[in-house]
Amino acid sequence: MRIIAGDRKKVKGKRDEMPLFCVGAGRAREVLHTSFMEQLWEVQKACGFRYIRFHGIFVDDMDVYREDRNGNPVFNWQYVDEVYDRLLAAGIRPLVELSFMPKAMASGEKPLCWWQGNVTLPSSYEKWYGLVKNFIVHLTERYGEEELKNWLFEVWNEPNHPGFFTGTQEDYFRLYEYSVKAVKEVNEGYRVGGPATAGSVWIRELIDHCCGKGIPLDFVTSHDYGCQSGFDEFGEKLHKMDEDPDYIIRRIKAVHAMVRASSRPELPIYYTEWSSSYSSRDNIHDSYIQAPYILYNLKRLEGYVQAMSYWTFTDVFEEAGPSPTPFHGGFGLLNEQGIRKPSFYAYEYLGRLGETELCNEDSDSYICCDGHDIQVLFWNYTHQKQDEVNQRFYIRDIPAPEAEEARISLCGIEPGYYVAKLYRTGYGSNDVYGDYLAMDRPSWLSREAVKELKERNGGAAVRTEILRLDGKFETEVKMRENDVYLLELVRLQPAGGSGEHA
Repeated sequence: MRIIAGDRKKVKGKRDEMPLFCVGAGRAREVLHTSFMEQLWEVQKACGFRYIRFHGIFVDDMDVYREDRNGNPVFNWQYVDEVYDRLLAAGIRPLVELSFMPKAMASGEKPLCWWQGNVTLPSSYEKWYGLVKNFIVHLTERYGEEELKNWLFEVWNEPNHPGFFTGTQEDYFRLYEYSVKAVKEVNEGYRVGGPATAGSVWIRELIDHCCGKGIPLDFVTSHDYGCQSGFDEFGEKLHKMDEDPDYIIRRIKAVHAMVRASSRPELPIYYTEWSSSYSSRDNIHDSYIQAPYILYNLKRLEGYVQAMSYWTFTDVFEEAGPSPTPFHGGFGLLNEQGIRKPSFYAYEYLGRLGETELCNEDSDSYICCDGHDIQVLFWNYTHQKQDEVNQRFYIRDIPAPEAEEARISLCGIEPGYYVAKLYRTGYGSNDVYGDYLAMDRPSWLSREAVKELKERNGGAAVRTEILRLDGKFETEVKMRENDVYLLELVRLQPAGGSGEHA
């Protein structure tokens, strides 16, 4: 039997903030969708991410840059203001990706995604510098220097991938130089970083380049996914998960070691995109298997990076155009109708953990506390042995065999009455994609069906008890492969000093 044991008096320390540091979204203009913001408010209430990152703050559907008949720049920050006002009102700050190239400034016409972002070099680096500087000046005037010091500015997105950038590494370094100069001239305290690459590359090269030329670099960023391949904007590629369950973990730990051995060992490392698959048409994102996959990776990367920004929180995401069906393999924690996927609960459970983590020898669990209350989050992640590519493997029912039973053993608990609640996400529980498969994958859902699926997958406790504890707690939980459980012990306050619960 698997033992998950903790002593309230044996504290490991403050829980790592990395898992909830940042979350991703598609592009800036999508923030203006009502459904996007409704879902963001829901995610923030449940999870409490600190930052959000997305593409395209300079894409032409934001209309930030034009030129008059004499070639002089004309800036328009109307939509930019609405985007950032909405985010700040929802209690989340932007990790600003400086991208892509406004057509009026572009050197070519290579489009990206359904929304036609331009990924060519600027026709003039001075014009790019002017755009970035005017952008930063405007943000400072609107939100203030002290607020902007809390933001993060990342230069471009995946410049090593030809789908996102037509230039070379040298071209990117030049773009970075002009960008960081523009930001720092407004305020030296604003933080800028890169290279935002696909596949954990160019990091050492950017560090060496900046150190050699005395260029500011406040953090480094990259992306990684559990599949080996490249960008798949329209979901047309076939791929499989890497056979190694630690594929992402090994690669990111290697980056950590490389940065710590570099001439800038103190640099924070932010992974500003990550997930199981890089395709927005891969149903592994909808599967119950995604929830323990998230937790398995996050737990093992604590202490190695400062952020793992899940790509993305919502299926209101238009790289390949609006969502074609209710569950199409979109990246989101919620589908386009706002129905919670199993992945949502991985992050909600993390958000419900107390700030203090207790010592615990089990590698697939957290034991945390907040005052007298205790939370235990535990899971089984079983890496799938795929006989087919993801696009065929994850469109079928995948029953979960029984796994090792878990015994939760806690001591050092303040005596008194507690409400014990147990929550589960796994095969057949908060498994909306399983429900969708049972419906024979309809191409659309009625309003009644959406309401029913939301209620069925609403995250209610599977067990609730009121217990009198004398300092210890034990329970046993039967598990299936790829189950995720959250146990909460909430102390009831005594009534009128009688010693009995209210």
